[in-house]
Amino acid sequence: MAATPKSRLGRGLGGIIANATKSAAAKAASPAPDTKAAPAAATAPGAKAAGAPAAAPAPSAAPPAAAAAPAPAAPPATTGFQEISVHLIEPSPYQARREITAGQLDELAESIRAEGLLQPVVVRRHKDKFQLIAGERRWRAFLMLKIKTIPARVVDASNASAAALGLIENLQREDLNPIDEAYGYASLIRDFDLTQEAAAGRVGKSRAGVANTLRLLSLDAEIQGYLAKGLVSVGHAKVLLGIEEPPQRALLARRIIGEGLSVRATEKIVQTRKAAPAPAPAPGAGDATAGVKGRAVPPAESAAVAGIQKKLTSHLGARVQVKHTPRRGKIIIEYAGNADLQRILEKLGVEA
Repeated sequence: MAATPKSRLGRGLGGIIANATKSAAAKAASPAPDTKAAPAAATAPGAKAAGAPAAAPAPSAAPPAAAAAPAPAAPPATTGFQEISVHLIEPSPYQARREITAGQLDELAESIRAEGLLQPVVVRRHKDKFQLIAGERRWRAFLMLKIKTIPARVVDASNASAAALGLIENLQREDLNPIDEAYGYASLIRDFDLTQEAAAGRVGKSRAGVANTLRLLSLDAEIQGYLAKGLVSVGHAKVLLGIEEPPQRALLARRIIGEGLSVRATEKIVQTRKAAPAPAPAPGAGDATAGVKGRAVPPAESAAVAGIQKKLTSHLGARVQVKHTPRRGKIIIEYAGNADLQRILEKLGVEA
């Protein structure tokens, strides 16, 4: 006797969907009542209906009655729970998550192999296939496991609704990093011509919350990468947004990671920098682009000095100014407090 195949769903949800499937199949298989044929069916065999014409005599060699043709299979329901071939499903173009790691996918596939699928994917009809709204990782895990069908909930949804539903599903599962969340909001606003308020209403967030998340996209790509990987927090990012110069933001972000700075410590550094007066230029010396008595430094020399200034700034993690003339110059290193000075001295190999 063949073994009963293991359900790919969790016990509770699997039972609900199984019962719904049986009920739908029973309704599809039961023939619709024929009101015209009902009186004839009620007549006793051999009895003649009143007023009915006499039946023609049966031929002596009547051919055997043809076997009843099987009823055509009922088409799948427009919406509701169904088992769908994984190869009839395509990913959503509005997916907010931009990266699915191989490790996460492997873990999910092993969980599904051991315990089954606890939550069906959500799809909508798209031409002659289905398009994912939620559950791309679950679908990819089924492809990895080479399981032919996947439990799915089919819904009617417009493009804007599909994008919003997919984003909501990820937000409710807390499954998006801050940058993916920001790009999700930006996609809703851009692709469907929504205001921030309308986009916020679609996903059940406040307008201010959506606006603050969108501000993260104004950060440099380097810092966005740190945010996406969880190396810096959204609180850190909000403080970094208070620094106007992108190079200085990047330097402070590296310090946050390297030194494990808290949000409060980062705020103090930014406040100290803003409060510190700009250093006065040395007599007879300008910055990296100035020469003696205001004469311009040759372009090649100026570019070389600017490069040195940039390298020093990057190496020390502090703002560095190179005051240069052909005959003399100075290097000014800014620091924020005793701890920052100690850090810079260690970078320079100087014992305090």
